[in-house]
Amino acid sequence: MRKSFKTHLEDEFFVFLEDIDRVSRIITIEVNGMQSGDGFVIILIILIVGFWLFLYIRNRMKGTMESDGEGLPLPEGTSVSPDEVTRLLEENGFKLISGKQRIPIHITINEGEPLHSRLFIDYFVEQDGMYYTVKVARERKPMEATGSSIRDHLLVFHLLYPQTSGVLYVDPQQQRIQCIRFQIDNEDEV
Repeated sequence: MRKSFKTHLEDEFFVFLEDIDRVSRIITIEVNGMQSGDGFVIILIILIVGFWLFLYIRNRMKGTMESDGEGLPLPEGTSVSPDEVTRLLEENGFKLISGKQRIPIHITINEGEPLHSRLFIDYFVEQDGMYYTVKVARERKPMEATGSSIRDHLLVFHLLYPQTSGVLYVDPQQQRIQCIRFQIDNEDEV
């Protein structure tokens, strides 16, 4: 008869407790003049050092997982050929910093053959000391005015360049610029 997973975990837990009891008995045996309470102190010290080591390692790992909030560096100023979109941006007070940027992405699934893709950012602009990434609306890839559609289309640009103030979504056909800002909260609000 197979044991349930829960029963198996309970059995393993009791074996673990028995092992701890055996170790504590060994430590509490008087060795070279140790008093009977010294084993408890040693176990307490080991637990404190172990807990401190756990916190230290966890914080170090957390630090490597979280970036310093800098993201990819903003591109240096490059010349941009004028077109309908650049004129619209300049008419609205934005200074062009850089043209189209290609960001290569390397993907591996289950240690298999690597896949390659790329992201394109159409422009980088600046206005009043604030930098923005610019994405131009495309007929073949329309974006709906819903939170999930905006997230799917534009959040990646904010995550790559968190030092920017937002993403400008430019629709040249409607002569419209929308400034989209993302705020990521740690917990869901109900």
